[in-house]
This record gives sequence, structure tokens and C-alpha cells, in this order.
Amino acid sequence: MHIEFRHLRSIKAIHEAGGLARAADILNITQSALSHQIKGLEEQCGVELFVRKSKPMKLSAAGMRLLRAANRILPEVEAIQEEFSGLRAGKSGRLHIAIECHACFEWLFPVLEKFRKLWPDVDVDIRPGLAFDALPALQKEDVDVVVSSDPEDLNDVVFEPLFDYHPIFVASKDNPLSQKAYIEATDFRTETLITYPVDRARLDIFNQLLGPAKVEPAAVRQAELTAVILLLVASNRGVAVLPDWVVREVKYNSDYITRPLTRGGITRRLYAALREEDRQKPYMVDLLRLAGEEAHKLQAV
Repeated sequence: MHIEFRHLRSIKAIHEAGGLARAADILNITQSALSHQIKGLEEQCGVELFVRKSKPMKLSAAGMRLLRAANRILPEVEAIQEEFSGLRAGKSGRLHIAIECHACFEWLFPVLEKFRKLWPDVDVDIRPGLAFDALPALQKEDVDVVVSSDPEDLNDVVFEPLFDYHPIFVASKDNPLSQKAYIEATDFRTETLITYPVDRARLDIFNQLLGPAKVEPAAVRQAELTAVILLLVASNRGVAVLPDWVVREVKYNSDYITRPLTRGGITRRLYAALREEDRQKPYMVDLLRLAGEEAHKLQAV
């Protein structure tokens, strides 16, 4: 027995219309074609699907069984068709983001809040990319975007610039280093450095300053939250290096001082890595646009 979706639609239409003529109009086929289809289906099933000579047409017990199947299966098929249609039109999809920049959670949330209102049918999720190899996961399609400050030359992956930022030294106003105009690598030898719980290779302070200078801080203390890092710094329990947009508010707080790293400062760039084939998807274009707008706000403060 071979039952097709059109058979289920026909059974449902005849039941709802009460006759072949009206059902044929609903299905946009001739009454003769519909009658022939039902006859062929009954021959396949080996049973009558309608009570003959009843007006309006009524389904037999076997017909009711097919109707129940139609009411269960057809909505699922229509939902899949609508989902695929949305994918083809770029109205729906998946946006799973891995973040290699620990502080970026605070910057990214306002972007995603606007994004979800524009694209309610896009499945959005955030994964801390520091817990796994985010870029290989991007290539394997386990994630769709990686926020990173370390671009690599990878096949079929593009790195879209988001914004530039400056790693900034933050200390208590009572710290002796507050007297300096800028901070050098050797200044950290006597300091407890408070960082996010991230591998050193992913921290700007180590890969941009301390590592190349072969300087080790007196101690390293880790804290998960930016607010906790700043609390410890204000209590003179240590010093920190954070992106300038993260510490924009504490610049005007008398408990802290902020200083550039080195005389000329250090500049880093944040990127959104994505598969090249996804770059022109409408919702991806909007994500990058919103990210740029949020970045402009951060830099304007």
C-alpha cells in the first residue's frame, strides 16, 4: 500500500466539504480526477473509505483512521515546508555564537537584544568559545560565528572586523603606579594581576605585553566577573588590564585610575569569524550591522 500526502489531503478535504464537488474545488482539481484518486486508494487499501450513498459523504471506520493520520501528519509537513521556505528566503536559521573574548558578553548582549526583535525565527545561542576550539567548530558547522581578536588564515572562513579597542591598565587610586603616565611590562613584576579565568595565550596582557617582554607578574588572581575584578582593584588587592570599552565608566570613578599600556598604547581589533557561504545571509548582514552600531556607541563614550 502506497499512501501519498495528496491522498491524506483529499480525505481531509472531502470530510470537511461533505462531497466530491466542493472538495475538488478546494483541492483545485476536477471532480473526476478526485473520484478516480479515491477509487485507486480504496483499491490499494482493500477497504471502502466512505459510506456509499450517504449525503453528505461520510467516512467509514477505515476512512476515519486515515483522517486521524492526515490531521497528525499534514500539519507537521506544512511546518517543515514553512521552515524550509523561511531558510530559502533567509528569514529563519541558526545563529550559534562562540565568544573567545571573555569581556565580550557585556558588549554582545545589547546587540542580540536588538537582533532577536528583527529576526524572531532565528535560533540564537551563545557558547563560551574559551571552553573549546571555536574556529575548528566553526568549520565543522557546530557554531556559526566566532567572536575573536586573533584572526587566522582558514579555508572558507572570513574574519569581518567589528571594532578596534585598547587594553587599558586599571588600578586603585592608592596604587603607586597611579603616578605614572603609562605602564610598562616591568611594572607588573611587583603587582598581583587580576584576570578572567582564561588561558594566558588568550589574554591581551600576556600575548601583547608580558609574553614578548618575558615578564612575569608577582602573582595572578582570577575572577569570573568584570564587576568582581573592579571591586578587587578598587580595594587595592591587585591590578587589571581590561578593554577600554569595559572600563569606560570607571574612568570617572575616583576609586580607580586608568593608564595606557606603553607610551604609544596598544590597539587590538575584534572580529566576527563566519563561514564565507553565510556572509550574505540577510540575518547575518543584520548581525554585523548591529554589532557595528553598538561598537560605535562604545567608542563614542
